[in-house]
Amino acid sequence: MTVRTDPHLALVRPVQPLTPEGCQECLLLGSPWVHLRLCLTCGHVGCCDSSPNRHARRHAATDGHPIAASLEPGEDWRWCFVHEAFV
Repeated sequence: MTVRTDPHLALVRPVQPLTPEGCQECLLLGSPWVHLRLCLTCGHVGCCDSSPNRHARRHAATDGHPIAASLEPGEDWRWCFVHEAFV
């Protein structure tokens, strides 16, 4: 995995998951998800790109919060949706 410096890292804040039990939107819709992503700007929990609704990517685009981390146990990585790269 190649990690790069990204100007969007300036948007990263100390956050806690707003809905640690699952994807915020999928919970409301009753929709399934595959993996969870944590927005590192506001704490929004969204589903990954392999999930039917791709809420993490949608949140990044609509709210301007491009850096997300995996919320899966044992995973420790961050992704920039703008640059499509690990950061």
